[in-house]
Amino acid sequence: MANKTEIIAEPGKQELFIKREFDAPRDLVFRAHVDPDIYVKWVGPRDLTMTIDKWEPRNGGSYKFTHERGGHKYGFLGVYHEIVEPERIIGTFEFDGLPERGHVILGTTKFEELPDGRTRLVHQSLFQSVQDRDGMIASGMERGVSEGYEKLDSLLADQAGTKSSAA
Repeated sequence: MANKTEIIAEPGKQELFIKREFDAPRDLVFRAHVDPDIYVKWVGPRDLTMTIDKWEPRNGGSYKFTHERGGHKYGFLGVYHEIVEPERIIGTFEFDGLPERGHVILGTTKFEELPDGRTRLVHQSLFQSVQDRDGMIASGMERGVSEGYEKLDSLLADQAGTKSSAA
């Protein structure tokens, strides 16, 4: 596989970075992050199914979705603080299955246009504590992110093929 997901989490810091390149134009990669019909098909590990309960990809909008595996449900929610198409998305992310609420992550995703119709995605997650960040990593986040982006590669290839054959 040509494009590898890179997760950078320096010891003792409250942040992590996710870097990934895609063989697709920036507008398609960005749209995959805000269009619920696309988003539901790629986010998370392969063995989970997603249901979107609320989806308002706009400044001040919110979202809520559920992943399910074998009867177990995992809910996630957040607020979009800023969406600048097709450059960046800034918002919060929270897992609603923790014993206490308030472990909110502030995320910034930037979409950089590369030559030859390619895109570089750089995502920064800022956690409230090092323990929150390390707990997220220990939860299997890396597998979910990597498998999700592999699914997105396939979807983007299909969309780019459809788009170019329609032209």
